[in-house]
Amino acid sequence: MEMERKDVGILAMEIYFPPTCVQQEAMEVHDGVSRGKYTIGLGQDCMAFCTEVEDVISMSLTVVSSLLEKYKIDPKEIGRLEVGSETVIDKSKSIKTWLMQIFQEHGNTDIEGVDSTNACYGGTAALFNCVNWVESSSWDGRYGLVVCTDSAVYAEGPARPTGGAAAVAMLIGPNAPIIFESKLRGTHMSHVYDFYKPNLASEYPVVDGKLSQTCYLMALDSCYKRFCSKYEKFEGKQFSISNADYFVFHSPYNKLVQKSFARLYFNDFLRNCSSVEKDAREILEPYSNLTGDESYQSRELEKASQQVAKKIYNEKVQPSTLIPKQVGNMYTASLYAAFVSVLHNKNNTLGGQRIVMFSYGSGLSSTMFSFKLKEGEHPFSLSNIASVMNVSQKLESRHMFGPEKFVETMKLMEHRYGAKEYETSKDTSLLSPGTFYLTHVDSMYRRYYAQVEKTVDCKSLPSGNQ
Repeated sequence: MEMERKDVGILAMEIYFPPTCVQQEAMEVHDGVSRGKYTIGLGQDCMAFCTEVEDVISMSLTVVSSLLEKYKIDPKEIGRLEVGSETVIDKSKSIKTWLMQIFQEHGNTDIEGVDSTNACYGGTAALFNCVNWVESSSWDGRYGLVVCTDSAVYAEGPARPTGGAAAVAMLIGPNAPIIFESKLRGTHMSHVYDFYKPNLASEYPVVDGKLSQTCYLMALDSCYKRFCSKYEKFEGKQFSISNADYFVFHSPYNKLVQKSFARLYFNDFLRNCSSVEKDAREILEPYSNLTGDESYQSRELEKASQQVAKKIYNEKVQPSTLIPKQVGNMYTASLYAAFVSVLHNKNNTLGGQRIVMFSYGSGLSSTMFSFKLKEGEHPFSLSNIASVMNVSQKLESRHMFGPEKFVETMKLMEHRYGAKEYETSKDTSLLSPGTFYLTHVDSMYRRYYAQVEKTVDCKSLPSGNQ
């Protein structure tokens, strides 16, 4: 008898971000920029960052162990583990291999999957890989597990306030409350140098900010057109923003999210969708004959489309912006942290609703896809997922660092990048019980991690041979 594969999607989620952050308002003063440049111009409130004791590996270990424990998942029940990240710790060894320590302790080394890398898109590639595995003839009946993890850091300058750090873990299987609508996918991929990391001696990227924003909106247009076409093919009717309850965007900074939803509204206007009101049509009509390139550069169109889309933005997008505005750009984790925000804000009203997701990674790779939600059964219910992630408590328990301390930390991390033979301070005073942290890197570049004690006999997980 064939194994049941109905309603494949996300069964459970967990999120982790560092407890250390800096306020964007304070950064404005420190950097000597105009008031509101980061808070209003970028739309950001705070920015999380890793200190010397945390990195993408420690965050991944923390989020995976927490998900398994909170949902009481036996590590032997995981059959595929995919990691999405663009934060390079090693050019050969995948982050997934560090995570295998958790499963080896329980005798499970039969786990497929490695890392997916392409800027901020790797987490979506990892998700697709796990969903496709469960839906395929290769599936062995066990769960898939997706981890999106990144530490986004920039050199001193205008891009630095768009940093952030987090890890999100997602358990994949059938009979899920967050159902993946596999047929509704629109993808756009092309070759462009908008954001890239050619200097392997540095964590910092090369960024063409204006080009990157244009590429993002161009990819959004293309994905939306293809997504709408797929919907119309399978549903037999036109798709517009009225056919989804929420839209979730990859969020380098909130202002781009506002522009992105306005762009979808403008697309609906051009497609003559009935959902676009008469007053909005009159405001947008002067821009109807712009070429694609002209429309991406038009500040007037940008303002007009945001104006007419604002009310619907507040209903369909605003609930997704909490964590991205408070934590910052989390690269691969950004889109899924925004989705977590919707679960946190609206978990009691999401049953039966559709959420459209837009994933973008520079270089470039992008896809628009959708989830259909149902309440589900405990422990895999929407209300329990929101409860387990406990977003409010995680945000409220953070520690605000001053800009000077943040800059000092960035300089230390810059010095330590790619280094060997050093010990960290092992200062865990700000870390919650169960959090993993880096203790030292030996003369062969091997990294070692320990776990903040939860009980007297709590173990530490070393990495590599001892």
